[in-house]
Amino acid sequence: MTTLRRIALALSLAALAACGGGPQTAPTAIPGRGALAVSVVPNPIRATLVSGTTYDFAFEVIVRETGGRPVNVTDVTATVQLPGGFTVARESYDAGRIQALGYATTIPANGERRYRFAPRKEVPDERLFGGVSARLTVEGSDDMSAPVTASTTVTVER
Repeated sequence: MTTLRRIALALSLAALAACGGGPQTAPTAIPGRGALAVSVVPNPIRATLVSGTTYDFAFEVIVRETGGRPVNVTDVTATVQLPGGFTVARESYDAGRIQALGYATTIPANGERRYRFAPRKEVPDERLFGGVSARLTVEGSDDMSAPVTASTTVTVER
């Protein structure tokens, strides 16, 4: 597995949680409809050296419903990019795949879900820490079938 793919995999784990993000875009709330806000703590994700070229990437994904209606997550996509927008990886997970991983896909009205991760990955070239980022997009619908979307960007540093 290439170094970029390893870092992409670490960032994509946020998407596996059924929702991910960091500095978030403001959700567009329409009265009477569900809305999502997504964040990753910490952002940037801090790579902690374990030994040699092995690092831990500990982070928590937080998904909040902000519109006052339950939301069902239908798809999560992570797009990993280098500076300049060059995409090095893209992965999507539908609701069935997310549930198969053991994660809830329903966010209660005005509620939140939190998912903790600490993947351990090999990163043989430290220069990649300063340049890779992931755009995490969560799509779903509220209990009235109105579509909802939220996205955010997360980075990694050493």
